[in-house]
Amino acid sequence: MSARLDDMDRRILGLLQQDASLSADEISERVNLSRNACWRRIRQMENSGVIRGRVVLADAAAVGCPLEVMVLVRTSAHDTGWMEAFQKVIRGMPEVMGAYRMTGDLDYLLRVRVADVPAYDRFYKRVIAQVALSDISASFVMEEIKETTALPL
Repeated sequence: MSARLDDMDRRILGLLQQDASLSADEISERVNLSRNACWRRIRQMENSGVIRGRVVLADAAAVGCPLEVMVLVRTSAHDTGWMEAFQKVIRGMPEVMGAYRMTGDLDYLLRVRVADVPAYDRFYKRVIAQVALSDISASFVMEEIKETTALPL
């Protein structure tokens, strides 16, 4: 069930998605709402789970992991035990920025950040040493055309 957001909530959330460091005063000024009313709306969105957290977005190259890799995983095992083991392994690997169970031919898609191809090879070897896979292949991102964390409101 989606939360009921009015236009004011969407405006506030839009600002926070662009810059979570904005103060309630700055937001209230931009949306033309009192500071207290703005703060109450933000707290309500936090309490209802609309706002799950606030983070800093680091520059991948600046912190030493400029290479983004899309890893395609297929498995012949679809039992609960295998899925739990796979998820535990993947959740424990800091290089994995996103992991998705897919429909169709592909079973899983992993979004991975590493320093370079040798670092990806080390990641690959750690994965296959811990969980049985039918196939794993990688596509290296050549150009990032669009990357955002902001959801369409």
